[in-house]
Amino acid sequence: MTVNSTKLILLLIPALFVSGCALMPPAEDPVLIKLTELERRLENIERVVQNQSLANMTQQVRAAERRGDEMQGRVELLEHSTESTAERQRQLYADLDSRILDLESAVTARNAINVMDGGTLIPGQLPMPGGSDRDNYQAAFELLKEQRYEPAAIAFEQFLVTFPDSELADNAQYWLAESHYVTQKFGDALSEFKTVIEKFPRSRKVPDALLKMGYCRYELKRWDAARVSLARVQSDYPETTAARLAGQRLKRMEEEGV
Repeated sequence: MTVNSTKLILLLIPALFVSGCALMPPAEDPVLIKLTELERRLENIERVVQNQSLANMTQQVRAAERRGDEMQGRVELLEHSTESTAERQRQLYADLDSRILDLESAVTARNAINVMDGGTLIPGQLPMPGGSDRDNYQAAFELLKEQRYEPAAIAFEQFLVTFPDSELADNAQYWLAESHYVTQKFGDALSEFKTVIEKFPRSRKVPDALLKMGYCRYELKRWDAARVSLARVQSDYPETTAARLAGQRLKRMEEEGV
């Protein structure tokens, strides 16, 4: 073999090797097979990691939801407890208020019974403490009708202090004066009858109060002042019972020469 032949053979060996690799199918290429296997394993790993991340996130979300539900439950429990406490307080207050009203009513009734059964009043005391103006007016008037003039006077005096704006105030003022008149406290009676006229000029009690002022002045031997009051009744309120009684007293005074 010549030198030239040897060189030619050496040149053909690499060419044949490259030609052989080029002719090998891809499915049998060990390099490609290895790369494909590595790519598959990487995809599996990524899938597992991704699934684990999703699972962790799902668990975290569910845990957060459970904590939210627990918090909501606690809030609802606190709200219910607060409402229950408030309702119990309202019931307690209502019960206490009812019991206090019952006690006040019992005390009022007992005091009224004591007075009506012969008990006495002290200055500043109503016959029916805690009662309405009409209740106390009626109780005071009953005392007057029973001829218990001193407690009646106290009752009417306190009525006027407690219920100054009552629609019965003018009547109470008149009967206060009357309670003094029948006990012959003519000075006090005169002052109270005068208050009827000055404080309640539109009252139906004015003619009677003016008549009684004449009577009081007659009893106090203030003859001229008595005649003035009686004559005024006749002139200002003619055709009334008060005017007729005023005329009778004037005639009596004339007969007595006073």
